Amino acid sequence: MSGSGAPGPGAAPCRFAHYFVLCGIDAESGLEPDELAGENFDQSPLRRTFKSKVLAHYPQNIEWNPFDQDAVNMLCMPKGLSFRTQADNRDPQLHSFIITREDGSRTYGFVLTFYEEVTSKQICTAMQTLYQMHNAEQYSSVCASSSCSMDSLASSIDEGDATSLAKLQRYNSYDISRDTLYVSKCICLITPLPFMQACKKFLVQLYKAVTSQQPPPLPLESYIHNILYEVPLPPPGRSLKFYGVYEPIICQRPGPNELPLSDYPLREVFELLGLENLVQVFTCVLLEMQILLYSQDYQRLMTVAEGITTLLFPFQWQHVYVPILPASLLHFLDAPVPYLMGLQSKEGTDRSKLELPQEANLCFVDIDNHFIELPEEFPQFPNKLEFIQEISEVLLQFGIPPEGNLHCSDSATKLKNLVLSDLVNDKKNGNIPGNALNMYELLKGNETIARLQALAKRTGVTMEKMTITAPLVEKEKDVKLQCEEVELRDYKLNVQLREVFANRFTQMFADYEAFVIQAAPDLESWLTNREQMQNFDKASFLSDQPEPYLPFLSHFIETQMFATFIDNKIISQWEEKDPFLRVFDSRIEKIRLYNVRAPALRTSNYQKCSTLKEAAQSIEQRLMKIDHTAIHPHLLDMKIGQGKYEQGFFPKLQSDVLATGPTNNNRWASRSATTQRRKDRLRQHSEHIGLDNDLREKYMQEARSLGKNLRQPKLSDLSPAVIAQTNSKFVEGLLKECRMKTKRMLVEKMGHEAVELGHGEANITGLEENTLIASLCDLLERIWSHGLQVKQGKSALWSHLLQYQEREEKQEHSAESPVAVGPERRKSDTGIILPTLRVSLIQDMRHVQNMSEIKTDVGRARAWIRLSLEKKLLSQHLKQLLSNQALAKKLYKRYAFLRCEEEREQFLYHLLSLNAVDYFCFTSVFTTIVIPYRSVIIPIKKLSNAITTSNPWICVSGELGDTGVMQIPKNLLEMTFECQNLGKLTTVQIGHDNSGLLAKWLVDCVMVRNEITGHTYKFPCGRWLGKGVDDGSLERILIGELVSSTSDEELGKQCRTPPQQKSPTTARRLSITSLTGKNTKPNAGQIQEGIGEAVNNIVKHFHKPEKERGSLTILLCGENGLVAALEQVFHHGFKSARIFHKNVFIWDFIEKAVAYFETSDQIGDNEEALLLQRSSCKTFCHYVNAINTAPRNIGKDGKFQILVCLGTRDHLLPQWIPLLAECPPITRMYEENALLRDRMTVNSLIRVLQTLQDFNIVLEGSLIKGVDV
Repeated sequence: MSGSGAPGPGAAPCRFAHYFVLCGIDAESGLEPDELAGENFDQSPLRRTFKSKVLAHYPQNIEWNPFDQDAVNMLCMPKGLSFRTQADNRDPQLHSFIITREDGSRTYGFVLTFYEEVTSKQICTAMQTLYQMHNAEQYSSVCASSSCSMDSLASSIDEGDATSLAKLQRYNSYDISRDTLYVSKCICLITPLPFMQACKKFLVQLYKAVTSQQPPPLPLESYIHNILYEVPLPPPGRSLKFYGVYEPIICQRPGPNELPLSDYPLREVFELLGLENLVQVFTCVLLEMQILLYSQDYQRLMTVAEGITTLLFPFQWQHVYVPILPASLLHFLDAPVPYLMGLQSKEGTDRSKLELPQEANLCFVDIDNHFIELPEEFPQFPNKLEFIQEISEVLLQFGIPPEGNLHCSDSATKLKNLVLSDLVNDKKNGNIPGNALNMYELLKGNETIARLQALAKRTGVTMEKMTITAPLVEKEKDVKLQCEEVELRDYKLNVQLREVFANRFTQMFADYEAFVIQAAPDLESWLTNREQMQNFDKASFLSDQPEPYLPFLSHFIETQMFATFIDNKIISQWEEKDPFLRVFDSRIEKIRLYNVRAPALRTSNYQKCSTLKEAAQSIEQRLMKIDHTAIHPHLLDMKIGQGKYEQGFFPKLQSDVLATGPTNNNRWASRSATTQRRKDRLRQHSEHIGLDNDLREKYMQEARSLGKNLRQPKLSDLSPAVIAQTNSKFVEGLLKECRMKTKRMLVEKMGHEAVELGHGEANITGLEENTLIASLCDLLERIWSHGLQVKQGKSALWSHLLQYQEREEKQEHSAESPVAVGPERRKSDTGIILPTLRVSLIQDMRHVQNMSEIKTDVGRARAWIRLSLEKKLLSQHLKQLLSNQALAKKLYKRYAFLRCEEEREQFLYHLLSLNAVDYFCFTSVFTTIVIPYRSVIIPIKKLSNAITTSNPWICVSGELGDTGVMQIPKNLLEMTFECQNLGKLTTVQIGHDNSGLLAKWLVDCVMVRNEITGHTYKFPCGRWLGKGVDDGSLERILIGELVSSTSDEELGKQCRTPPQQKSPTTARRLSITSLTGKNTKPNAGQIQEGIGEAVNNIVKHFHKPEKERGSLTILLCGENGLVAALEQVFHHGFKSARIFHKNVFIWDFIEKAVAYFETSDQIGDNEEALLLQRSSCKTFCHYVNAINTAPRNIGKDGKFQILVCLGTRDHLLPQWIPLLAECPPITRMYEENALLRDRMTVNSLIRVLQTLQDFNIVLEGSLIKGVDV
């Protein structure tokens, strides 16, 4: 924006100002009402807006910055001309504007608007006629409403009680014989860099020359010619002095390693918004939401917009940026992209009257009322408290209260008394004169500070004692300052505040380079494949960050500004570095030199900015010692008699002397502008010589997504065709964004699952998934609010859904509407059925409407999107919603995205691709809602009684909790129950009380379904429940697996998520308990491999970030879990021959071992080993007895499972295994070749199990319920 402005000192673009412009009323065309400004005609003529024209601009055109007449006119006078009479306030006003060109480069405009007496008779008469018509209309309407309700009039009058017509006409009239008519006119400088202070002074002095009693020392042409052609831009790191009409003017420019130029006083931004609000708005800007600034004062809009974007360094806002939105461009608020726009509020209109197309993601900043409305949910800026504390310390040193100070900058931009020295020290201007600086005394008891410190204390943040040093003004009295003191303080404050903000990013992204992926060999191949390439390792970067930063950073690294920053980093290996990036990288280097910390040690400790003093000093030095002085204004070769001075009127300038610059070869304008410009172009756009330009163009449009080429609405041409074209660009951009987002969501999810393949439940970081889903919700909201006919409610999507629901329900009452029903009924493997859930968009809406936790429409829309995504119905539901074309036509304009057939189809297709993966984005977010579940128990009929006389019970557990024991009505195998969201289901405990004659029960599996999301879990069992059968167990713990729904199955053929693990299969269980002898047993090698695999999976589990870990229960008790693997070890060589048809179980061996330990006294080689062995034996016996005496009817295999789980949790298995391997019962119960009797195998088993020692293993409650060790 700024650093890139000017090349070497010889170039023509090095001029300080590009154009001088004069706008006002065109005497020839007279009064033309400005329809575009949207003013209504019931306002009195003096309050209406009329068209303004560019009356003159010098020079005619500059090749490198062509003059855009419409845009400049619109931005110089965004409201058009305004008229006043001698009774009105006619203070001059200053504002600035910005024009962003297609390539993103900017030019700035600085405008002084003042009032000039109307001399044209014909315009005065026209105004009088308008008034007569207006008053006649008003009179008739007043007489018509005898009640004399004058609301419509009162609004256009300053006095509220306009009861009599006479009074009304006196206040609001224009009488040619009595009144003097004034009209607005403006003078404007257009410059390449935002030298606001210098331009303001130049224009004020020019205005003063017009209004003062004496004519100026030289004709005005001399001064304008001087600033256009003879004043250069100061070189980077230097200051420059040039001359206005009365006084010299100083400007300075930061050096190559300082923060880029910013001349807008941040003091005003903080005074206008207050620190807390500013940080919130700043966060919204970083997260690329839609930001709308709202104020009556143009300059305030500009100051806040520029102030906040300045603080983004090293990042740059990449989307639509229009700090002053002219009235004629209001349709731009419809843009379905992130934007930062400023809207002028009309006097007397309040926020509620403002019709904004979309508010789901809007940050609304009402500057004049010190008030902001924030989007519903967004993450806070990291270390927000300490950050605010640090900024408030800087503010207080300069005597600025952190809560803002609206009154002091109330008329900051009204240039009251135009004597310059007064102007700068004017209290109204928000400046405090040098001697009144005892402000900091008052602030010692400041409430915000007190509040901050209390808050800090509560949250345990340590704050250094806040010292407010007396402001730094007194000492400097002796030094001759070349610029005003107040201005110097503003400069210093600016740079210090910016340093604090920049320092946050330098700390946060100190090692960003390590994560940049440099994959392309050269620029060309990088540009060609930009879309397909990952250029930043997001997952690794996030895993390296302190936990509290993650919610913010995971959103931020998805933004366009971050992507562009990384792109610039990659391009910098082939081309000159982007100036912002160069400064940022040099700062990171500095940090590295100063604190040589290992980059691995990311901490969330707050490090304050240490460069405040130097930053302020370098500016001060430049302002103390001026490096360059421009040529003085001088007499020009003008025609005599023209340019006559007439007080109060801006003279008609002689265009021939202003059209071109001096011909003398002055040292900095010597080379021909065109060749220099060409070089500059090369430098500025870093055009790669060998690179095909079309390719770069394509890249510019494609790679930087939509925001880039819609940076700036074309201000000049507002024909319907252009608006339509803009809208089709938006539609194209939305579709592209949808393609990118769905692809990213798929790649992330699939990528992780492929790595995991079948281990636990594959999941990208909950955090990252949440970020991606939140941005999908945001995209859908933007699509739904594009081209709305009438805005209803804050969420466009939800209001569409509600209207659809209303229509459908009406039809339902008249006739049962057809509902898409899945296949009739789903047979499970054994023939008992789970009734099918019907697919219904309305039903899903009702689920969301029943959630009392959600209070807003935006929240409901998000919940509905998450639910549909989890049910894999998002695309289908939206298709159904849009199939009601009559409704779509009623709600949307023709150009809206949702009415573009082809794009809409593609959009639904992209969303359909998300069905390929499993999301739990509803279940995992709404953890407190009550959910209905349905469970079915499926017995194996062939081998067991269909009915049982005992009383069965069930307890379902999930990641978020369990149901508690629920009795099952006798002989009813199916039941529904409601309980608080259990999350993903993990285990089911099932059992019975063994009463009656037919108490034995062989259960095949249990099915449980979440009736809202439709997720169905299968819990395989395949074992008996009953005394005297199998292992005598009356209850079992079953491990669940997610069953893919039938509709998934067709999709699944193309792409399936790897399955979760499940509980050990019937076959394996049965073979172990030797019900059947047919199964082939695994050999020793396979068993050892199984142990290694099981332990390895647990180790992997703990190496993942906490939010990504799956269920540990599965890794312990699942099919290839640790329990199963150890069972294989204990079964190897086990003499399990049925002694008199009675099964022998591993648990029998364990009980024998306990009996032996309890009776015998072991003899060890030495004392120490003996003690160790004794304590191990003791704990072992203690655990086994605790399991045996637990008040639960667990079978022998169940007990073994509990023993292994407890031994793993308490890290005791490596001590127990050698005891068991050496106790005498082993010889009786195991063959010679058993693994447990082989020394080497046992030792390696112990070594493998020892790798689990470092992990803190937490067992699910259902596994060890009732076992008290």
